[in-house]
Amino acid sequence: MSGLARASSQGSLDRPDDEVVPYSDDETDDELQSEDDLDRKAGWSVRANDREYCKRPEFQKKVFLCIKKSKYSGNGIKTYKYNFFTFLPLNLYEQFKRAANLYFLCLLILQIIPQISTLPWYTTLVPLVLVLGITAIKDLVDDLIALVTVFSRSKARHRMDKEINNRKCDVLLNGRFVETRWLNLQVGDVVRIKKNDFIPADILLLSSSNPNSLCYVETAELDGETNLKFKMGQKVTDERLQEEDQLARFNGLIMCEEPNNRLDKFVGTMIWDAQSYSLDLDNMLLRGCKIRNTDFCHGLVIFAGNDTKIMRNGGKTRFKRTLIDKLMNYMVYTIFALLVLLCAGLAIGHTYWYESVGSKAWYLYDGLNYSSSYRGFLSFWGYIIILNTMVPISLYVSVEVIRLGQSKFINWDLQMYYSEKDTPAKARTTTLNEQLGQIQYIFSDKTGTLTQNIMAFKKCSISGRTYGESTSADGVVLDRGKPVDFSWNKYADNKFQFEDHYLISCIRSKKDPQILEFFKLLSLCHTVMVENKEGELVYQAASPDEGALVTAARNFGFVLLARTQDEISILENEREESYKVLATLDFNSDRKRMSTILRFPDGRIRLYCKGADTIFANDTLRTLCLCYKDISEEDFAVWEQKHQVASCAVVNREEAQDVVYEEIEQNLLLIGATAIEDKLQDGVPETIAKLAKADIKIWVLTGDKKDDMKIHYGEDVNVQLRNRQTQRRSDPQGRNCKLKDPFFPQPGKNALIITGGWLNEILYEKKKKRRRLRLKKLRRRPNTPSPPDNSSSQPVDEWEKEKRQEDFVDMACECSAVICCRVTPKQKANVVSLVKKYKKAVTLSIGDGANDVNMIKTFVLLINGSSSLGSAADIGVGISGQEGMQAVMSSDYAFAQFCYLQRLLLVHGRWSYIRMCKFLRYFFYKNFAFTLVHFWFSFFNGFSSQTAYEDWFITLYNVCYSSLPVLLVGLLDQDVNDKLSLRFPKLYLPGQQGALFNYRNFFISLFHGIFTSLMIFFIPYGAFLQTMGQDGEAPSDYQSFAVVAASSLIITVNLQISLNTSYWTFVNCFAVLGSIALYFGIMFDIHSAGIHVIFPNTFTFTGAASNALRQPYLWLTIILTVGVCLLPVICIQFLYQTIWPSVGDKVQRNRKKYELEDDEEERKKKKPAFQRGSRSRRSAYAFSHSRGYGDLIASGRSIRQRPRARPELRESIREIPQAENI
Repeated sequence: MSGLARASSQGSLDRPDDEVVPYSDDETDDELQSEDDLDRKAGWSVRANDREYCKRPEFQKKVFLCIKKSKYSGNGIKTYKYNFFTFLPLNLYEQFKRAANLYFLCLLILQIIPQISTLPWYTTLVPLVLVLGITAIKDLVDDLIALVTVFSRSKARHRMDKEINNRKCDVLLNGRFVETRWLNLQVGDVVRIKKNDFIPADILLLSSSNPNSLCYVETAELDGETNLKFKMGQKVTDERLQEEDQLARFNGLIMCEEPNNRLDKFVGTMIWDAQSYSLDLDNMLLRGCKIRNTDFCHGLVIFAGNDTKIMRNGGKTRFKRTLIDKLMNYMVYTIFALLVLLCAGLAIGHTYWYESVGSKAWYLYDGLNYSSSYRGFLSFWGYIIILNTMVPISLYVSVEVIRLGQSKFINWDLQMYYSEKDTPAKARTTTLNEQLGQIQYIFSDKTGTLTQNIMAFKKCSISGRTYGESTSADGVVLDRGKPVDFSWNKYADNKFQFEDHYLISCIRSKKDPQILEFFKLLSLCHTVMVENKEGELVYQAASPDEGALVTAARNFGFVLLARTQDEISILENEREESYKVLATLDFNSDRKRMSTILRFPDGRIRLYCKGADTIFANDTLRTLCLCYKDISEEDFAVWEQKHQVASCAVVNREEAQDVVYEEIEQNLLLIGATAIEDKLQDGVPETIAKLAKADIKIWVLTGDKKDDMKIHYGEDVNVQLRNRQTQRRSDPQGRNCKLKDPFFPQPGKNALIITGGWLNEILYEKKKKRRRLRLKKLRRRPNTPSPPDNSSSQPVDEWEKEKRQEDFVDMACECSAVICCRVTPKQKANVVSLVKKYKKAVTLSIGDGANDVNMIKTFVLLINGSSSLGSAADIGVGISGQEGMQAVMSSDYAFAQFCYLQRLLLVHGRWSYIRMCKFLRYFFYKNFAFTLVHFWFSFFNGFSSQTAYEDWFITLYNVCYSSLPVLLVGLLDQDVNDKLSLRFPKLYLPGQQGALFNYRNFFISLFHGIFTSLMIFFIPYGAFLQTMGQDGEAPSDYQSFAVVAASSLIITVNLQISLNTSYWTFVNCFAVLGSIALYFGIMFDIHSAGIHVIFPNTFTFTGAASNALRQPYLWLTIILTVGVCLLPVICIQFLYQTIWPSVGDKVQRNRKKYELEDDEEERKKKKPAFQRGSRSRRSAYAFSHSRGYGDLIASGRSIRQRPRARPELRESIREIPQAENI
């Protein structure tokens, strides 16, 4: 028996060791607060049964000027945003905060001014009202009909708030319980909650109907988890606060942290009868939870209403924005700048024209004696109105509609539906879909994300011998073993599998006391709760690891039977024993271990401890070392006093407890080690390999063999970075130039493995918490840094610290694999932030547990008037696994298996990016082509701000005539189907490079629009010169010209989107032809005599359409204009696809061949319709009962019939060009 080696805490301050469990501080020097700040955090105090206590002057806060009110909130809540009276003004205020809407409102005001109005007011009002109306309806539906996010109940917010505030509960008033509404509860009230009731506030559990004041709660409304959690009252309150009169006399004082949003933490102290008692989250019942399996419980209201944790989590969220969003905004600003320049140029032109021509032409005299300069000024505003359609009013609404549709396609994708848990994929945001097609870095958690997080006890090492291989009862190793028969143990779990019969024989023979002590430790050192359901023991563990270990001990004959606050009962050697729990030393991310101090039946005091280790790491098993030590009564008495003081500390309780824990966890004797298996999820290696081919870097695992890689550990990395720092200090130009030499001679053949301790060391965040707190307490500051010393590893200023961080990111990016192990949640978020900061890369974080929330979610929390910004990846993905739903609830996208990530990115992400880019390019093009016709017309009308089209055509162009085809392209278009997208990951590269939408594409759309507008104007203009119709009438009037130009434009832009469409369906055909037909139908109606009679001043183009379009000459003009506009586009597309084909073009060219090959493989894999002994199971997924069009949309297959494969071609079909060779 050897002592368990343990690194001293002092040594770890200077030189972390990757082989020893490192410390991983959650805080850095920059985030430390003074003791005064921490004291203020502990300023929340509550006196039981004393409402007046909260109204004291010291608890008042200033609201406005000299008006004060209590800082303690009432229990009433309001989650709705609008009511009947405030909806219209508040919604309009929100919408006009958008620059585009405000811009068009200003235009509408300009159009009311007669001197500068060049278009009727309705040309701007109709599109603006449509845009505002659609957005307002969406907001109204969200506020009045949608689910209440905080409580996830299917009722309107107004009704929900009213119902919640009027719920009833029992409150102790004047010595007896009376029924009252939630709205009337106050901090300090003692309440009684019954079975299946919701908890009305954040309440300290005092007692319950269950033994030891155990209370079961359902937290589904709080964190989405459906399994029951247990809470437990203090032993003293359980014993003394059961009856009504006892509760009425209770006058305890609760000192705790101020209200905050942390659902996983509560620190407080109860002072009662001159005794202090430590309080933590296990003693709290949080609002939003429901009481289960408990007849009733009593509690004390600590936080009420908006101070509760669930309401604090309803703070402001910082919405993530995509790269395309940012680029689109810059392009709108560019368009506005171009608009101002064009209008200024035309205004100057009008000034000179009027000076030289207009003022001298008597027939142009308008009776206004304005100067030419003033007329030019009025002309500028007139052209601002005419050319306003360059800034697209419907752009943002159209983008939101497309994103909503793309999100629905993700939700409806049956290939991302996990039938075992009835879990579909869920797009929890509608603003990031196209960003999924641009991911460059993925940061992944391991346990539960890449692995199943279903733990199985596989091996153990006891007294130097390893157990777990297939052996006989005599210890002979077998080539093929069989599972152990546990029928001798009536409490055995039938799912438990083990093949080492020798270990079982040792346990049953009781010949090795160390083996018995080993499994006794497993059955006693844990926080598992046990419940007896109909004679069957059900364990509830805080983690799958603990559950697996206690289950293993149960099968080996050491059965956890019952547990109370201060006692554990187990069955050992077929004899029931009870052990008194003196203290539980909880696990945390710094200590990486937990301990339990027990009093044995014979009076001995023993400490059992289990902590993380790497003994079975080569077998990819999760390992814990088990050890113990006996403690004398005297030593325990001294230590217990220190533990009591640390446990009751309100400020820095965790740090104080760590010091006390470290003191007792010394000189332990090692018994052995456990090894637990956590298998990879299905499809993880294939997914990682496919994403790697798409040039997406994953920072967790590598697909390369270890022998082919040179692995660099924390110490190597630190040396490399220190050398780079020294080199920079030695270079006189070090601060002015970036060192570009690679860190490794062979980039791509390296792997980096770094622990949390080394990460802090490398990034200069290595001081231990207690050392920093001691410095703060003594008010000591570090000495002023001396002049730079090239041999010193410490930074001399902030610039050098940032350069060190940048060097680390550069080094990591040279590696094929980066693994950061044993890091805290905050360190995960910091690594993501560093890559975002220094690589300007699009990042995605994926995880399954609460410890992954920091790197998944970006949020702004408002606490006491101050805000704090959380750091996260551009996109967060949550896995709905075994560790609850907190990651899912904080994510942008959620699904059940890691392997679905490849489909999310390579299919939906790529499609969304391509669709959005096509939509934006075409949207800008069609608006330029439409608007710039006015510009060319200005050169022939004296720059007089006359329009080239009829007013109603201008009003309806973006709303009716050209919106639907491009909207459908943005929703449905696919270059290749989903199978080819997965088969050729290189198709993903254009999105990472931003190749399909950038300023180059924007200016191409601009010049394309300029060319189209030139043709739309000058071809009809030339055709109308000296023209005579068949009936002898000249059709070369202004109105006929406007009709021909408008008709040419509508046909051109609708056929142009047809050329850009890769995936044709009936809906696309209908949209293109329907838009053209709708244009002609509306045009003939508004040009009719009947509507002119009713509205003579509004519809002035009477008979223009019928008169113009009955001339074959003008139809030929329209056909010529459309042909000249489209022919160059067709030629350019042909040349590009023939001479400079992209990867997508090559795949499209061979698309039918690949599809035939995929069909052939599917036929080979297809199982017979009926198999003997097979079971059929109907899915519970709503969209899986009948077959609809979801597969067609997701697959990308055309509605056209596919030609059958000829037999002689099958051999050549098998030659499959891989993506990297295309």
